[in-house]
This record gives sequence, structure tokens and C-alpha cells, in this order.
Amino acid sequence: MYSSKKYKVMKKAKFITVLAAMFIVSNIIAQEKTIDLFSVPLSNPSNSGKLVIEQISGSIHVEAYDGKEVVIKASFGSEKRHYIDEDTRDGMKRIQSSSLAISAEEKNNVVQIINEQWNKITNLEVKVPKNFSLKLSTVNDGNISVKGVNGEMEISNVNGKITLESVSGSASTDTVNGDIKVHFDSITKDANMAFSSLNGDVDITFPSSLKADVKAKSDMGEIFTDFDMQIAANKPEVNKNNSSGTYKVKIEQWVRGKINGGGPEMLFKTFNGDILIKSK
Repeated sequence: MYSSKKYKVMKKAKFITVLAAMFIVSNIIAQEKTIDLFSVPLSNPSNSGKLVIEQISGSIHVEAYDGKEVVIKASFGSEKRHYIDEDTRDGMKRIQSSSLAISAEEKNNVVQIINEQWNKITNLEVKVPKNFSLKLSTVNDGNISVKGVNGEMEISNVNGKITLESVSGSASTDTVNGDIKVHFDSITKDANMAFSSLNGDVDITFPSSLKADVKAKSDMGEIFTDFDMQIAANKPEVNKNNSSGTYKVKIEQWVRGKINGGGPEMLFKTFNGDILIKSK
């Protein structure tokens, strides 16, 4: 049983730990700031365009608007430092660096944002014209979200979720650790799509008129839909190699079915999570 003195010491240590954590969080919040970076005009403003962002750390948010340029803002978190006392060294005060390393290139309506902020978490906020295709990826410390865009979307994340809200067109999305949630207002006819996560739910809403051949698998979760899906029987797959004399047969765990008579392939996959295929 703990002595009263030992209990007080432990309680004091815990209190100091909480204070230290609060100091770190408040210090990070205080250092965050949003900057209007620049606007990028398009070569042919009357035509659709494409946005390309591939970064290491931070979130990406893209939203459609009525303008004809690509408008970029950024908010920066604290630098990736490990010690509370790095603001001082040998009696000297640390000077906060204000240097930026973000640029954009435009050619034939393709806008590429190049983020070289390796030591800072950079959250990008981008406005694009409504008819725009997207190729977005991030790795750590961020989510990817898109709102109101109409186009072909290729979205990839590693440690974060993907959210597409009120979008149109087609999408291919994948993440390792995070949920995927997509709500389509309309979809491109005959476009194949794929939605894949390792650890997370895959929640996709389509127009009720969707025609699709569905291929879905969840190793550790369940599959749900409110579409009237015609499920195909799971038949063994035979692979015979005459040269080696081997005969291999297997049954996969994929659920296959047709919605409204079938159409382009829609792939849904997660290892640890549920799959929800919804009709709006």
C-alpha cells in the first residue's frame, strides 16, 4: 500500500506532466497561422483543368467555387521538434523562421502545387473551378477532403481519412489507416471506380440510378447495402499449369453482384472495417 508521502509525490508528478502537455499543445496552437499564398490563372479558363498535389505531411482540402483561377492558402503547424526547451540554446533565443518553400506550376490547365516544407506540417486549402480533375496524396499528419468538385479524382492517403462531399464524376481512393467516405451527386457513365482502406470503414453513396458490377471484400468486417443487388454465386477458380503439371483451385472471399442490371466495375475493399454501399 502506498504511503501518503509517496502518493503526494506521484500526484504532483502527474500534475506536472499534464501541465507540460498543455504547454506543448498551447505552444503548437499559438504557432499555427494561415497564409494566402497565391492564385494561379489557367491557360484556358473556359476549359476544365486538373490539380496535382503530392506532399509528405499535412491535410489537403479542395473546394469548388465560381472563379476561374486556382487559389491556394496554407496553414502551418509547429516545426517537428522533440524538446520543449529548443527555443533557447547557450543563452540565446531562437528566431522563428518565416521562410516558405511552396510553389505552383501551370501548363495546359494542369496546376501542380509543390510543397517542400519538410520540417513543418502544412495544411493546404485550395479553391478550384467546379469542373476540375484531382490527383491528391499525403502521407502523415493529415486528412484529405474535397467538396463540390466535378471531375476524375485520384485520392491517396496513408495515415488519415478521405472525405469527398457532394462530388460528381468518378473517383479512385485508397488509404491505409483511415475511413473513406464519399457522397456522389452524379457519376460519369461507364467509369470504373475503386475504394480501398486497410484499417477503416468504406462508406460510399451513389445516385439511385447507379448501374454497376460490384466486387467487395472485408476480411474483418461486414458489407451492407440498400441497393437491390443481385449476388453472384462464389465459384471455384481453377488454374492448371500443363508445363509443371500443377492443378490449383481456390475460392476467393470477394462478394460479387450487379446493381440495376450491371455496368462498370465498382471495387470496395477493406481489411479491418465495414463496407457501406448506399443509395441516395
